[in-house]
Amino acid sequence: MTNDGKPPALHAPPVKIARKAVVRARFADQVRFLGSVLRAPRSIGAIAPTSAETARLMASHIDLSSGLPVLELGPGTGAITQAILASGLPPERLHAIEYSASFCRLLREKFPGARFHQGDAFDLEATLAQRMGDAAPGRFDCVISGLPLLNFAREKRCGLLAMALSVLPVGRPFVQFSYGMMQPVPVDDPGIAVARSSWVLRNMPPARVWTYRRKA
Repeated sequence: MTNDGKPPALHAPPVKIARKAVVRARFADQVRFLGSVLRAPRSIGAIAPTSAETARLMASHIDLSSGLPVLELGPGTGAITQAILASGLPPERLHAIEYSASFCRLLREKFPGARFHQGDAFDLEATLAQRMGDAAPGRFDCVISGLPLLNFAREKRCGLLAMALSVLPVGRPFVQFSYGMMQPVPVDDPGIAVARSSWVLRNMPPARVWTYRRKA
């Protein structure tokens, strides 16, 4: 009893409050994501944000000891961004290129310290030069892409891969997830090594993670 004879007020445990906040944040991201799908289905290419399992698998390819920044393409609402930063990468070492101005604003609020650049990832060289000053070889540890590549012409996909590999040290990966059975970027160059993960069944729809690396 309190001093005035009334029973003490009950408060929700901090853990439950935190969980509710996470659920509300995820729901808000889902609403934003679906809104973008309705406005521009071709540029989004999915019915839900990337699952945590797929995002963690993509982020696992980061070599934190390299000291190099990571480049993310098409972060959207930040599902993969969150996994990248959870890997231990300092926020200032993450650069991301997002086409949507509204998503850029959201990402800057959600992930302070990380560097989000509004621009066209398919014109990667020009976007990097405009936003970061240069696109030198070996500039990034890896490139992690959430872009819906299968929605775009083969020439655009191959061009993006070539530009992405050009800013990476030899052997470091371009990482891309895909819902399709075939490679998201078809490669017939023997100088590029291609690998794929098993299916991530908890993703909606199920997805695989592909890596592309220039051979030494």
